[in-house]
Amino acid sequence: MSAILRLFWTFLKIGLFSIGGGYAIIPLIREQVVANSGWISSKMFTDIITISQMTPGPLAVNTSTFVGLQVGGIAGAVAATVGCVLCGIVICLLLHRFFQRHQSSIYVFEVLNGLKSASLGLIVSAAATIVLTALWEAQPVPISDAFSLLNGTALAIFSVALLVLRRWKPNPMLVMLASGVAGLLLYS
Repeated sequence: MSAILRLFWTFLKIGLFSIGGGYAIIPLIREQVVANSGWISSKMFTDIITISQMTPGPLAVNTSTFVGLQVGGIAGAVAATVGCVLCGIVICLLLHRFFQRHQSSIYVFEVLNGLKSASLGLIVSAAATIVLTALWEAQPVPISDAFSLLNGTALAIFSVALLVLRRWKPNPMLVMLASGVAGLLLYS
């Protein structure tokens, strides 16, 4: 199977199982493109997530586009993006029709509540993946070596950014820009 077709198929599966949106799907994308396929490194994946958050558009779509671009160039970006959104479009059209017919059903309401809970768990998992990858470059980190493998520079930038956001509540884009500049200066 060609790389472009594999990208399309992988992101079609990701798009099919992406309940909960962008942050909830990060662990699934990471598993497919880093762990299973080995297309990109864990560090590259974290960089792609960071760039995807700063560019306009949905996180999952941006991530699929950037991964596709890394793996297969422009054709890979198109294949991954189309694969990621195709199932969502079809499912949305079918769900719209279903909800029009079952607007007042208590069973449908309860199923949606269950899906909300599952999405929250996936979002927490995505946040943990990003923080762990940023603070510990070695994956997985043995508990006995966790402190010695901690990236102090990344922890300092994270802590200062979190403090600034919580205390003074500036525009998050400014904090991201300042963090990027700090990273450029401290890691160069």
